[in-house]
Amino acid sequence: MRTAPVIPVIVIDDVADAVPLAEALVEGGLRVLEVTLRTPAALDAIRAMKQVAGAIVGAGTVINQQDLADALDAGSEFIVSPGLTEPLGKAAIRAEVPFLPGIANAGDIMRGLDLGLTHFKFFPAMAAGGLPALKALAAPFGQCKFCPTGGISEDTAPEWLAFDPILCVGGSWVAPRHPSDFAAVTQSAQAAAKLTP
Repeated sequence: MRTAPVIPVIVIDDVADAVPLAEALVEGGLRVLEVTLRTPAALDAIRAMKQVAGAIVGAGTVINQQDLADALDAGSEFIVSPGLTEPLGKAAIRAEVPFLPGIANAGDIMRGLDLGLTHFKFFPAMAAGGLPALKALAAPFGQCKFCPTGGISEDTAPEWLAFDPILCVGGSWVAPRHPSDFAAVTQSAQAAAKLTP
């Protein structure tokens, strides 16, 4: 059962945007928010967004153990990585934090399964072959579930969501990098929250 069809993938340059953006997304029905660690403001944005009632805030673009430690210190409630290394996977498991590592091939999935992981980010989704590639990749791994990100749009999301192993999609279209109209963000979030296969 899917609880949130879209997880906004958020890049924050100005911490002042963090709270109003999180409020707009939560008001629109998207409570699970992934803040990427791509900017100097990211960790402070996570701290700020966690103050928004109803928001579940995690860190994305976590690429090593230091990023993981920093994200957890900022209060991240889940961790998303573009890939999977054994040291990062083991550190996330030890931290007992929900962890969604990126995969792009069967070897990545098998490495995750060896660590006891069964939920993965398919990234970069479109550049890695799109939905046909994920269907082929998922076939031998029936126990796995996926959240594809990278190039998915509001128009293509329903097709992805119709594939049973997909729990949700990552959507940067919902949360613009430099938001100026938070009412429009709420409307975009409302539309994303209603997406179904």
